[in-house]
Amino acid sequence: MYLLGIDIGTSSIKVSVVDIKTRKRIASAHYPENEAEIISLDKGWAEQSPEEWWNNLQKAVSKLHDLQLFDSKEIKSIGIAYQMHGLVIVDQNKQVLRNSIIWCDSRAVELGEEAFDNIGKDKCLNHLLNSPGNFTASKLAWVKNNEPEIFSKIHKAMLPGDFIAMKLTGQITSSIPALSEGVFWDFENNEISSDVMDYYGLDKNLLPEIKPVFSEHGYLSSESALILSLSPNIPVAYKSGDQPNNALSLNVLKPGEVAATAGTSGVIYGVSDALTYDKQSRVNTFAHVNYDEKNKYTGVLLCINGVGSMYRWAKHNFAPHLSYNELNLLAAKAAIGSAGLMVLPFGNGAERMLNNKYTGAQLLGIDLNVHGKEEIFRAVQEGIAFSFRYGLDILRENGMQPKVIRAGLANLFLSEVFAQTFVDVTGIPVELYENDGSVGAALGGGIGAGIYKNAEEAFINHDVIKTLMPQHTDVYEPIYQEWKNILIKHLNN
Repeated sequence: MYLLGIDIGTSSIKVSVVDIKTRKRIASAHYPENEAEIISLDKGWAEQSPEEWWNNLQKAVSKLHDLQLFDSKEIKSIGIAYQMHGLVIVDQNKQVLRNSIIWCDSRAVELGEEAFDNIGKDKCLNHLLNSPGNFTASKLAWVKNNEPEIFSKIHKAMLPGDFIAMKLTGQITSSIPALSEGVFWDFENNEISSDVMDYYGLDKNLLPEIKPVFSEHGYLSSESALILSLSPNIPVAYKSGDQPNNALSLNVLKPGEVAATAGTSGVIYGVSDALTYDKQSRVNTFAHVNYDEKNKYTGVLLCINGVGSMYRWAKHNFAPHLSYNELNLLAAKAAIGSAGLMVLPFGNGAERMLNNKYTGAQLLGIDLNVHGKEEIFRAVQEGIAFSFRYGLDILRENGMQPKVIRAGLANLFLSEVFAQTFVDVTGIPVELYENDGSVGAALGGGIGAGIYKNAEEAFINHDVIKTLMPQHTDVYEPIYQEWKNILIKHLNN
């Protein structure tokens, strides 16, 4: 018997089938092969088509069937992970009204800052644990203010994972963690925030029915089952944003445990048992997947928009013919410090950890007689690792002191240069695991469907592939401080 996990990423849709007994992935596929399009109609804007997600999911599942490694009739639950903070709006007929305004879109920053001031900064931080910023609630307010004809047709506003679950089941549901990531949730009053909804002039009925993360969010409809060549009535038993789900997939569930990922965006995500917040809202606190009345576990999230996007940009412009593995080998030929070449990887929208400022990506100190592709690709990886250190220091200011960080052996952590630089510049060991988001979603679906009693049972075969220890911390510290000084100068301009 099997579990199906779906990961609605920014770059592609990934699906995995996991064996219930062994907890191991037996098949996986993704679509598209190259990165999915991000539509940018104006500076700082980022949109994607929800219907394209659905089409890409169909193609990914078709590729999964083509592998002929499992019996689709034996799939017992479906779990969904998805890119966080996006806005999807549908009408009464469940038809999409506009492209999704996705996580890295910064058009609503000003609206969120005005809401922060007018609702009251202390009230926002105590009740929402965040500034409204450019999160989902502010994006919905932007549609109300700028696209009133579209807004008037809205039946439900949801997160990307809610939309995919709707396409699968016909049901529209959400959860407390999902609403908290959209900054719709009042933690003090344990309800949808009246402050946010009233200030923005939003009706609470626009939001979906609330269900636990681990629960049945509907059953696969006959129509969708036929489209996907699956059996009808499979429960969709788990939905989570990608970063809480990544933490789940790494078995990061208890206070003090920390996960990291370096995909399209870069994230450090730590679990806390306190309703904490950063006074400047540079890092953000949301309800974790196991948040409930008894255990108010939250996830403190540091997000860097430009990580994978920076590396992808460098590849496409400097070495489009090389694979990422070849780029990693190329970067390893350059010395630590990239012969003085520095990279600020902040070219994918306003960065929350930089107080919603947009510096643009920077390639600094080019010496035409010294620097080649080796130094460029090492400098990009080092700049990304430095950005993680900058954000980690903010987390440390807020009381998080990780002794080890868990990460999946994927994306930039596949690069020995990046992974070791990350460890050296932060000074924290990293444990690398095989699991990824789609596997975590599959196991989450197993928990939600009652196949596993709890997360501990779901992750009994969760083994470390390898542990990286700091080796060059003293060498990297002055290089990092020079990088930090450059960043601060750009922020102060």
